[in-house]
Amino acid sequence: MESIVNAFYQEQPNANVVGERVSFGTSGHRGRATDRTFNASHIFAITQAVVDYRLEAGYKGPLFLGFDTHALSRPAWECALQVLAANKVPVFVEKDHGFTATPLISHAILQHNCPEGQAAPGAGLSDGLIITPSHNPPEDGGIKYNPHHGGPADTDATGWIELRANAYLLRQLEDVPLVPVEEAIVHAQEYDYTAHYVSQLGSVIDIAAIQKANLRLGADPMGGTALPVWQAVAAHYSLNLDVVNTAVDPEFAFMPPDHDGKIRMDCSSAAAMANLLEIKDRFDIAFGNDPDADRHGIVDPNGLMNPNHFLAVCIDYLMTRRPEWAASLKVGKTLVSSSMIDRVVASHQRELYEVPVGFKWFVDGLHEGWLAFGGEESAGASLLTRDGKAWSTDKDGIVLCLLAAEIMAVTGKTPSEYYRTLTERFGEPFYKRVDTACSPEEKAAFKNLSAESVTEKTLAGDAITAVLVAAPGNAAAIGGIKVTTDNGWFAARPSGTESLYKVYAESFKGEQHLDELIENAKALLAGVLKG
Repeated sequence: MESIVNAFYQEQPNANVVGERVSFGTSGHRGRATDRTFNASHIFAITQAVVDYRLEAGYKGPLFLGFDTHALSRPAWECALQVLAANKVPVFVEKDHGFTATPLISHAILQHNCPEGQAAPGAGLSDGLIITPSHNPPEDGGIKYNPHHGGPADTDATGWIELRANAYLLRQLEDVPLVPVEEAIVHAQEYDYTAHYVSQLGSVIDIAAIQKANLRLGADPMGGTALPVWQAVAAHYSLNLDVVNTAVDPEFAFMPPDHDGKIRMDCSSAAAMANLLEIKDRFDIAFGNDPDADRHGIVDPNGLMNPNHFLAVCIDYLMTRRPEWAASLKVGKTLVSSSMIDRVVASHQRELYEVPVGFKWFVDGLHEGWLAFGGEESAGASLLTRDGKAWSTDKDGIVLCLLAAEIMAVTGKTPSEYYRTLTERFGEPFYKRVDTACSPEEKAAFKNLSAESVTEKTLAGDAITAVLVAAPGNAAAIGGIKVTTDNGWFAARPSGTESLYKVYAESFKGEQHLDELIENAKALLAGVLKG
């Protein structure tokens, strides 16, 4: 990793080259130092752009700054501090300058910005920067911005920051002030994120039920920021919880290869979760988190749960076990998540809030308290407190793991057993995602699709009930297309980084019908993308 860190400092991105500019995707700016896509210059420029943004937005409170355990995260944290200190921005960092999980940053922002959380009148709104590439390989780096609502910034904010940051890069950072690293670290104020977060978990999870059940719990932080949190949870609440891996290694050498042979800390992948799966029988329920702890992986005696299945279980359970939640609260899902969720939500007479891919679409609803739960197919979710207030407006893998333990403690069923009861009520869905190569022209054609682009009346033998290019929940463009029937659906959208498009599909009529649905989808897309 030494060569990667050296490249972070030594390689200079060329802002005239599109691939080397600052570019905010669905989860901030990510890249590699050796590709000149994640370097010190990027962090200096992005941080100064955030300073400018918070100045225009009128933020006068502290900026909560965290980093994960990837090799480039600590160097990037130091670079961000150099800019923030030079601009005299008040900064809160983890006690003893340790790493910090994403949900802890979100929770801290919300706690500060709530009326009772303000240290003094006029203390001002706070925001946060989180340095993490999430579950990406060890050599990757990432940084994302969370404004006053505590969740991922929307496209208006990230677009503004991206434009300003690239302007700084074009001027070769000549107007970005810096102070030495040592001075920057002295400038930062230490804040015990872990203690604040752990002590309040009882407001969102029925910890007493978990304690009473005395479940055998296992937690695998997968070399990430969840490690001190799980250790604190076990100690603070006297749970029978074993942290099965306490190693922190920037090379993540203990990780089994993912399905494609790469090292990737994806807690929704059975290949990446092999270490925990090998010892699953030691526990009633176990769980893993990715390096910044915003994702969850749930393991019970039947193995690793499909994230879609677990989201459906969570929603069904919460709708019956949170009596203080108003009946008007909506339930959020991305439009490529399982339709099992649709059926569960309808059974509780709740309104479904279906949005494009990306957790940012749930932030306002969670922050304003009209969305009870928001979950996406890639094992990320968050929910309101038990009395209906905002908890974390970013994905919270810690809370979702504890919710799995609560579900088992209260119902006596493992999450996979609980899911089986849902399939008995609503049918069993079969879900798959496939990638298909496409030309630049075909990728561009996705932007011009409309409901009228599809002239077929049936899909895999069933009548087409809807053709969507905007999400039903918020009318936001989905960047692709979704076609539904009473027994299945497919959605397709182009990759942002590769020459392919992704097809998500689900059938309630079996695997053979699912395969037929995917083949029909490919044929349909081949026609509409060629015009």
